[in-house]
Amino acid sequence: MTKDQKVVAIQEIKDLLQDAKVVYVADLDGLNAAKSSEFRRQAFKQNIKVKVVKNTLLQKAMEQIEGVDYSEMFTTFKGNSALMIAETANAPAKLIQGFRKKEDKPALKSAYLQETFYVGDENLSTLANIKSREEMIGEIIGLLQSPIQRVVSALQNKPETVEAKAEVAAPAVEETPAEAPEAAAESTEETPSAE
Repeated sequence: MTKDQKVVAIQEIKDLLQDAKVVYVADLDGLNAAKSSEFRRQAFKQNIKVKVVKNTLLQKAMEQIEGVDYSEMFTTFKGNSALMIAETANAPAKLIQGFRKKEDKPALKSAYLQETFYVGDENLSTLANIKSREEMIGEIIGLLQSPIQRVVSALQNKPETVEAKAEVAAPAVEETPAEAPEAAAESTEETPSAE
């Protein structure tokens, strides 16, 4: 690879990493061409970018990214490396886990997400269990809807009880005003005859 080609490759990696919030580095070594293509196809369907990279170029690109110190990941850059970039925190981990049900690879080398580094394949299940933003929002909405649904239900049932109380109270109210005018008339009639 010429120096110019290396510069172009580093720039491509930097462009991928520039605004990335979820960065995984996986080992695809041992996957044949067909399995590797299947892995990439599944990644594409899940909106995960996969790029096989040279470790030295990946490290140089990461060193040039401002705002994030990727140095914790550098020790894992040995052998065949695939850079995985995603929007959803757990998507690459779930993809790797799902693919490993049939194969031994890919293996997780390291990951950076939510401002935390995960080094080693033993972190794969932890990463797969991280809730995505959409899952967390769904849970929060569910939690918020539960009390609201109770309030709405109570309000929907309340008018029935208020109407029932009003119906019970209404006959008593009707009788009271009817008696009041008769009593008032009797008291008016008695008053003039007493004079």
